[in-house]
Amino acid sequence: FFASTSNATLEPASNATERPKPMTRIYTDDDANADALKPGFIAIIGYGSQGRAHARNLRDSGQQVIVGARPGGKAEAKAKDDGFEVFTPAEAAKKASFVALLTPDMSHKDVYECDIAAQLSPGDTLMVAHGFSIHYGQIRPRTDIDVVLVAPKGPGDLVRREFEIGRGVPSLFAIHQDASGKARDKALAYCKSNGGTAGGAIETTLAEETETDLFGEQAVLCGGASELVAAGYQTLVDAGYQPEIAYFECLHELKLIVDLMYEGGISRMHDFISETAKYGDLVSGPRVINDETKARMREVLTDIQTGKFARDWILENQAGKPQYDALLRADLEQDIEKTGARLRARMAWLQPGANAGQA
Repeated sequence: FFASTSNATLEPASNATERPKPMTRIYTDDDANADALKPGFIAIIGYGSQGRAHARNLRDSGQQVIVGARPGGKAEAKAKDDGFEVFTPAEAAKKASFVALLTPDMSHKDVYECDIAAQLSPGDTLMVAHGFSIHYGQIRPRTDIDVVLVAPKGPGDLVRREFEIGRGVPSLFAIHQDASGKARDKALAYCKSNGGTAGGAIETTLAEETETDLFGEQAVLCGGASELVAAGYQTLVDAGYQPEIAYFECLHELKLIVDLMYEGGISRMHDFISETAKYGDLVSGPRVINDETKARMREVLTDIQTGKFARDWILENQAGKPQYDALLRADLEQDIEKTGARLRARMAWLQPGANAGQA
């Protein structure tokens, strides 16, 4: 990845002039033209959380949207209830000039090969919201089509809610293949029509989006956070403290801290926690998340970058997911889950319908 420096003269670090990194450009509504997607249909293949939000936002932005779904399924029924024309995935892909593949990652290969590839005309566009299937070679797009990524950084219901009130969720976009010479215009037009440029759109690559997304999920957001919570809980229980108290201190109150960080970063958390909590954060946090932890994180990142994680996950799916099922079952059978279920049953605000009727 690095150019040779064998003929270069390197100055000592103490005399080097630091050059600030250029600020990342954030694209706004003024940088995009929604008409770049016209004329022609946009086919949304996959009508889950993201697919449904995208389809409705695009339609409300004046785009011609159709939905591709398996006959007789829940997705077909929901899309029809929402007022969309629904076709089989192959029929939708044939009618459209822009195909957004929004089904789960592990289905991309079959859906593309069976329903999409043969239906696209030269210059048409294939879009994904996560680069896994293309980056790791599950999909090998034809060279005569545009291939782009548009990835809102939020769940589908938030993408829809923010759009409805005239705002938007920040989005990533990438141009993987530009056969028509217009792929960038089309990607930004899709961003704008989905609210992404209202929230601010940042350009990336499929490799960067895929690898950072997987790393974040595994090392921090899902794998890291859940293991940290479970380890903290078990440490207290093993030391003789009540499981219920351990649950409150290691899991229940986590939301309060995460919300503060989500709203204003680490500085906002420090604004709202006690001096004692801040001191404990500063002196004990680095003892838990230390150089050894970061070394394990680098191992996780290496597995992602080399494709090892993707190969393992693809093979696991092909084998019927036996290891996945066993690991998931063990995760859900932890004592913290049993303690939490018992305590959450007493929290009226978490019960179904608790917030019904509220604005």
